[in-house]
Amino acid sequence: MAEKQQRPQPGGMPGPGPGHGLKQVEKAKDFKGTAKKLIKKYLMDYKWKLVIVIIFAVASTIFTIVGPKILGNATTEIFNGLVGKLSGGAGIDFGKIATILFTLLGLYTISTLFSAVQSFTMTNVSQKLTYRLRNDISQKINKLPMKYFDKRTNGEVLSIITNDIDTFSQNMNQSITQIITSVCTIIGVLIMMLSISASMTLISLLILPFTVILVRLIVKKSQKYFKAQQDYLGHVNGQVEEIYSGHNIVKVFNGEEKAVAEFKKVNEQLYHSGWKSQFMSGLMFPIMRLAGNVGYVGIAILGGYLAVQGKITVGNIQSFTQYNRQFTEPINQIAQISSMLQAMAAALERIFEFLEEPEEVQQIANPVNTQGLKGNVTFEHVQFGYDEDKIIIKDFNQTVKDGQKVAIVGPTGAGKTTMVKLLMRFYDVNAGAILIDGNNIKDFNRGDLRKMFGMVLQDTWLFGGTIKDNIKYGKPDATDEEVFEAAKAAHVHHFIQTLPNGYNMIIDEEAGNISQGQKQLLTIARVILTNPQILILDEATSSIDTRTEGQIQAAMDNLMKGRTSFIIAHRLSTIKNADLILVMNEGDIIEQGTHEELLQKGDFYANLYNSQFEIEERIINSK
Repeated sequence: MAEKQQRPQPGGMPGPGPGHGLKQVEKAKDFKGTAKKLIKKYLMDYKWKLVIVIIFAVASTIFTIVGPKILGNATTEIFNGLVGKLSGGAGIDFGKIATILFTLLGLYTISTLFSAVQSFTMTNVSQKLTYRLRNDISQKINKLPMKYFDKRTNGEVLSIITNDIDTFSQNMNQSITQIITSVCTIIGVLIMMLSISASMTLISLLILPFTVILVRLIVKKSQKYFKAQQDYLGHVNGQVEEIYSGHNIVKVFNGEEKAVAEFKKVNEQLYHSGWKSQFMSGLMFPIMRLAGNVGYVGIAILGGYLAVQGKITVGNIQSFTQYNRQFTEPINQIAQISSMLQAMAAALERIFEFLEEPEEVQQIANPVNTQGLKGNVTFEHVQFGYDEDKIIIKDFNQTVKDGQKVAIVGPTGAGKTTMVKLLMRFYDVNAGAILIDGNNIKDFNRGDLRKMFGMVLQDTWLFGGTIKDNIKYGKPDATDEEVFEAAKAAHVHHFIQTLPNGYNMIIDEEAGNISQGQKQLLTIARVILTNPQILILDEATSSIDTRTEGQIQAAMDNLMKGRTSFIIAHRLSTIKNADLILVMNEGDIIEQGTHEELLQKGDFYANLYNSQFEIEERIINSK
């Protein structure tokens, strides 16, 4: 099921404009620990590139900071020239002003080049790091046990690969360079301001605490509204997703008005919370602008007074005003960066938790060779539970000879599919053993063991690609002739030929032409092509109509000759010709025998079969 509540996007303290950054930010549980892992496992491989980023970022910032002071000198020169002209002097020295301006242009050009180098290098590092993380996650997926995925939704796993990786990538690229430049700007600007006037600097610093206090009060007040907005946004998305996915049912039961009313209700809640949060966010700009203007007034008054006394030049007043503006910007940026870092750390925590999950042991020392094995399967006192304190298979014992067709039947939750998962080592038994030709399945490499099995599940799975590639999935080196023969055996060859481009039709783009039953036939053809030693059919014909089922059943009977076959079925009419039927209930085999033998006993299986037969009769008679 898709996640109904979206994760908050990176945000934090506000920037200079309305609507910036007051969003609820997901915080990391262990920020320091996550940062250490990132540095130790990944960033150390790029340490020299990061050194380049730091050096060029610092240099770029320094050249930018020096600019206003030099520009102030040009202003002073113009002012002095005008005053001198009025006093009968030489006037403005345009040559000197040109020298100052060209010097300033050169500094800004160098600053831009340095900034471009650090930006290019940092982008290279962040993208390579993202590439590595995605590769690590992709490899990890194939090493995780089935129990990991059984306990999580697809949305949770996909969110790590997509949302968390993207959050890390975007924030990583921005945050490191912004931290460096912001810190350098604050220190550099403060030094330049002090070099111009300590008293004017004091006025600028006195305004700052009042601004921070006001911002914090608004942030504290607005957080609950942003949290409510995020929650209601999740409710709106969830309601839309639910109605869209079940729109047929909504129309069948005339539920349109109810759906509209429910949406109107949650949308109204989202509107009110969104209005309040955006209003609070919008207050940030006028408050900061007011504080800034008050600071400028104080600086102008004091600067004018000092200029009259000859303690400061006009150009220095201009430079100081620019520095005052530059001083507040990096403080706001650092506040935003702290939120970005929290969001990045929270995403990294989930990524590292995923990468540190226990893996299946794929290879063992001295594994058993699968060549020449016939497919005799023995269950010896098998006990198993998905949770160790809840054993569902208590003491399973059975010997299946090679070539036998064994059906496993029973009510839902009896343990039928669980037995198949144990056979293929999707899960390991809690106690006892499963043997193939006398060899414990734990003594095989997992990959070698699973090559012995061919499996057709109730739920079909086809990947984006051609029909031919889908059939060849288990045997990539198969010839076209082998693919055609497998399709014919699965009674799907004629259908494929009627499709646009036949075997080369892309399923992703034109899958609408393929029914669920036809998709199932393709998966059966895939198994037929691999020619496995042991077959597992888990409700393999559940999506196929009666006529096609008869054709497939005949093909399966030919395929299963000479191979050990396990058939899980709810429709008991499909397993009448099984060599052995195992009747399971609550994790134990309570009956076993052929179809006729079990009917003669008149016990659990007979009651199950007769109840199904009566239901089928009623359906037929009703038609």
